[in-house]
Amino acid sequence: MKKAVVLLSGGLDSATTAAIAKSEGFELYAISFDYGQRHSRELKSAKAIAQSLGALDHLVISFDMTKIGGSALTDNNIDVPIGRDFAEIGQGIPVTYVPARNIIFLAFAVSYAERIGAGDIFIGISEVDYSGYPDCRREFVDAFEKTANLGTKAGTEDGVRFHIHTPLARLSKGQTIKKGLELGVDFSLTWSCYLGGQKPCGKCDSCKLRLAGFAQVGMKDPLEYVD
Repeated sequence: MKKAVVLLSGGLDSATTAAIAKSEGFELYAISFDYGQRHSRELKSAKAIAQSLGALDHLVISFDMTKIGGSALTDNNIDVPIGRDFAEIGQGIPVTYVPARNIIFLAFAVSYAERIGAGDIFIGISEVDYSGYPDCRREFVDAFEKTANLGTKAGTEDGVRFHIHTPLARLSKGQTIKKGLELGVDFSLTWSCYLGGQKPCGKCDSCKLRLAGFAQVGMKDPLEYVD
């Protein structure tokens, strides 16, 4: 079996992505990030998902992006948008964008992959149901993939070709949920809310996209919401 590094946030997208990698015959090496995010509750879910899918390892990298700030997810002085409609969510880059987050995450993932001898990296980004983040586009991923192959010993000397898989790139949230259900993903283990807390809020952009996804497939979200 080939090894694959899977970026695992704890959300339903990353859980489905990990399940897809497993279904394609990869051994899972999960990587998650504790970066000072407001919703660090997601790390508990990431651990549970990694265990449920039989990941051979689950690496959690800690660093502090609150020192940079500039995002509602890493700066308590910036409010997380609440109650926006879908037209608003789909316009512009919101304040929940964390500066260069996926660049940083993928750099760690490539480093991890190079160390364990893996050429395949899976990330659960989508260009369909998302909040306008520029680092969720396949165009960005293609450029980063080229950088990884040019800037590593594995890529320049050892004959490894890094490939960054984005199996959800053209799927809506509903289609992602349907795919996850087909693969046996336990969505009750996942977490999407930007606010953290004991229960998801149901009103932030991430919660609203998630709830709309379950509505698309005619299902009730297994999580219990505050509202």
